[in-house]
Amino acid sequence: MISWFFLLAFVASWALTGFLRRYALAQNLIDIPNERSSHSLPTPRGGGVAIVLSFLAMLLVLNRIGWLSNPSYLALLGAGGVVALTGFLDDHGHIAARWRLLVHFAAAVWGLYWLGGLPPLIAFGAVLDLGWLGGVGAAFYLVWLLNLYNFMDGIDGLAGVEAITVCSSAALWIELAVPNSNAWLLPLLLAAAVLGFLVWNFPPARIFMGDAGSSFLGIMLALLSLQSAWLAPRLLWVWLILLAVFIVDASVTLCRRVVRGEKFYQAHRNHAYQYASRCLGAHRPVTLAVCAINVLWLTPVAGLVTLEIIDGLVGFIVAYLPLVWLAYRYQAGDRQAQALRSEIDLLK
Repeated sequence: MISWFFLLAFVASWALTGFLRRYALAQNLIDIPNERSSHSLPTPRGGGVAIVLSFLAMLLVLNRIGWLSNPSYLALLGAGGVVALTGFLDDHGHIAARWRLLVHFAAAVWGLYWLGGLPPLIAFGAVLDLGWLGGVGAAFYLVWLLNLYNFMDGIDGLAGVEAITVCSSAALWIELAVPNSNAWLLPLLLAAAVLGFLVWNFPPARIFMGDAGSSFLGIMLALLSLQSAWLAPRLLWVWLILLAVFIVDASVTLCRRVVRGEKFYQAHRNHAYQYASRCLGAHRPVTLAVCAINVLWLTPVAGLVTLEIIDGLVGFIVAYLPLVWLAYRYQAGDRQAQALRSEIDLLK
């Protein structure tokens, strides 16, 4: 029976993405390449709505059959729905950054209320319950992951491959950490919905995800990480490790731009993955490289934390250090002119 849920989520997302592509072409919802773009051809956008509708529909089914509690259902539905709706409206027009941020924090507070806030943190055997301060930190964590996922959705297939590999690995480690629970179902259902969209988005993309899809994925992954951490606190470290590629690239880029006094919320091409795709002249090698890092590096490290072979904080540091080096190696956050000069040097 469970396999039918995954198949239904995949097929629904695949079919809806095809419909949305035709809709975007008819309504002229097209991303036109500019100096900040990483693509060269006009491409319809907004396909991520298929992920949103497919996954939320599956949440409803799971709730009705008693496999998903009301608090978790309300947390994911309310926060994900309002974030996706805001992204959809922004895709069709423009919403000022301050209003989007206000909605994002409201969604974060809603999700945290129903999930019970930030679960206790464990490091080297010590249990840390941060109380209200942890709740504030958790809200910023949700909003940051939501926005960084939007920042990282800049080349074909990258955001989709990240979500699928992270969710699939998380489902595996959740089942090992908390046997005989249904907690692993949600990440895998989200992965199935993303896979239906990825059929259309894998390089060369025939449709883009849009803000509705990328922001929805960001807050869903953040909420799922907190939900599973309430079952086993070390699982929060597992999620943070699995998401390391996106967190490191986006965070290093943001910090370097803020230090230079740039408007961090403006679109740009200064992420490490964007520089790598320009150097290679294609999106697919970068997307596949991220997939390989997730599967061959981050998943095993997360597994060591799950099996309590190493401490969560140790696993976090071990996983992140080489990725921080890679971010600097591929000029995350450098000025565009510096990146272009480096490209010329590489070609010489």
